Amino acid sequence: MATVTVRDVVKKYGELKVIHGINLSIAEGSFVVLLGPSGCGKSTLLRMIAGLEPISEGDVLIGDRVVNDVHPKDRNIAMVFQNYALYAHMTVRENMSFALDLRKAPKDEIERKIAWAASILNLEPYLDRYPKQLSGGQRQRVAMGRAIVRNPEVFLFDEPLSNLDAKLRVQMRTEIKELHQRLKTTTIYVTHDQIEAMTMADKIVIMRNGYIEQAGSPLEVYDNPDNLFVAEFIGSPSMNLIEGRVEGGRFVSKGGTAIALPAGCKAGEGQAVVLGIRPEHTHPDPAGALEARVGVVEPTGPETHIYFELDGRDICAVTRERTGVKPGDPIRLRLDADRIHLFDQASGKAIR
Repeated sequence: MATVTVRDVVKKYGELKVIHGINLSIAEGSFVVLLGPSGCGKSTLLRMIAGLEPISEGDVLIGDRVVNDVHPKDRNIAMVFQNYALYAHMTVRENMSFALDLRKAPKDEIERKIAWAASILNLEPYLDRYPKQLSGGQRQRVAMGRAIVRNPEVFLFDEPLSNLDAKLRVQMRTEIKELHQRLKTTTIYVTHDQIEAMTMADKIVIMRNGYIEQAGSPLEVYDNPDNLFVAEFIGSPSMNLIEGRVEGGRFVSKGGTAIALPAGCKAGEGQAVVLGIRPEHTHPDPAGALEARVGVVEPTGPETHIYFELDGRDICAVTRERTGVKPGDPIRLRLDADRIHLFDQASGKAIR
């Protein structure tokens, strides 16, 4: 295990800067997820840590060693790719032993490590098969097995589950998390899937346009987003956002809807703000203060998503109660006042 430190790292392609002086500390044995939309720089950052992409400015340290000019094979890291990157002409056993063979490791050590990895990943029945004879999930396990037999200081995962179907993704993310809990190897995992991030990470690093927007535990970034981007990006369905102003200790939307604000609100009188409330904190309630009309109803089984329009914005309420509401029905809503978020309209920053 090792710490990973990213210090003032910049990445340029000619005059185009895609990573803007990022600083990040990853603790030994932690599971850190780099999360963000396509093109935000998360895979580029991972590839710089791996040594697959040169660093334009700044330093990457693994442990206490600056590795900017260290070849990837000498960084004592192992990377698992989205497309598995298996050798088609080799069996599972040969794929897993390849790096150890290059090191000229003793044959009994190689066999012991392969047997150990295969038992962890349930690959024993497939050791003599070729990749084309395996399912997508089995191929991903082989890629993981090839990584763990090397006993690296750091695991790097680059969107490893994006080629799998939805059910297999759920199964594989559980297996990866269990693997980390068992090995406790420092892990950096890239994804654009917030469910993967929330369920797997000790720490989520949310990126946009080559910057870090917020870093923290999954519940920290979910419950206390630093800005509008994080508030809207984290959560499914995403946070409801309504523009308005603060007047007389209340939020008043552009359409005139008034919502009581929690005591101690730091927004100034007349300040232009965005009110945020998560769907699970927005409740159908006959005694609720807000009136709206139902647009779409989505039953998911354990809960129902009710979409409606409020002052020209699409809003969602999530309820676990069975409801008979239909599109077009009038509905009254209650908001959990202590779960209301306010953001400055101009800067997008949270008003704590």
